[in-house]
Amino acid sequence: MVRDTPDTAAPFAGRLEPAAFHPGPPQEEALARLEWLVAERQRCGIVVGAEGLGKSHLAAAAARRLGGLGCEVVVLSLGGLPEGEWLELLLDRFCLDAATRAEPIRPWQKLENRLRENALMERPTVLVCDDVDRGPADAAAGVARIAAALEPRFAWSLVVATVTPAGLDGVPDALRQRAAVRIELAAWTEAETADYLAWELARHGRRDDLFTPDAAATLARFAGGVPRDVCRLARLALAAAAGDGAERVDAAMIERVWRELVPVEPAAVTATEGLKPRAWRRA
Repeated sequence: MVRDTPDTAAPFAGRLEPAAFHPGPPQEEALARLEWLVAERQRCGIVVGAEGLGKSHLAAAAARRLGGLGCEVVVLSLGGLPEGEWLELLLDRFCLDAATRAEPIRPWQKLENRLRENALMERPTVLVCDDVDRGPADAAAGVARIAAALEPRFAWSLVVATVTPAGLDGVPDALRQRAAVRIELAAWTEAETADYLAWELARHGRRDDLFTPDAAATLARFAGGVPRDVCRLARLALAAAAGDGAERVDAAMIERVWRELVPVEPAAVTATEGLKPRAWRRA
């Protein structure tokens, strides 16, 4: 029987914690390409993905993966930051000693000094800048300046910028032109969604077959393979199944939860497409 659990222990919570990162094929491919950027001493890469596809989770996973390869990795989310604050926040994320932080020099000089130190040790510096398209203009310009700089102190630095497809055109030309790769994050297929459901259930000590094959396929279709939406729908379906005392989550239960989230007209249902996704992701 599906059992209910406290929110802190429930599967599909969608938290940005290391254990919750699912190494599915799209994620592993993206991480492999980021590793290639470091190995080849490239200066810039851009990760493009729609809302909910896991750019921020990938950024956190990249920090762990690349840090394990000897890089100094700094992750900064630029989304919603006010003008003039990004550089200080970036410096706060470096492992600088108290004396260095207290030096009476400009923040940009402190950053250059740190990049120079790492370059002298032949240690790559990776700056993962999340949501560049949603950040202030001075941050985007500064990140582009780092990626395009030709001075030796910048030679061991790599900028990884994450953006949405709609925001890509707003990224500075210098950043887009310098990018050695553009990594496109794709939605999960039905098979990848089913793998994730089983993996997440097993991670929490649950039976990995609590979702029937038809339920997993239905969930993947309704969520459009978007990880954030997969998590939300799966979490609600588990809660509904626990409330009903059901043994497993079936396709009918997924549809019921979906209908409660997004009331639809009969015309929105077809034999081949099921319920068409609408604005529930913003709810």
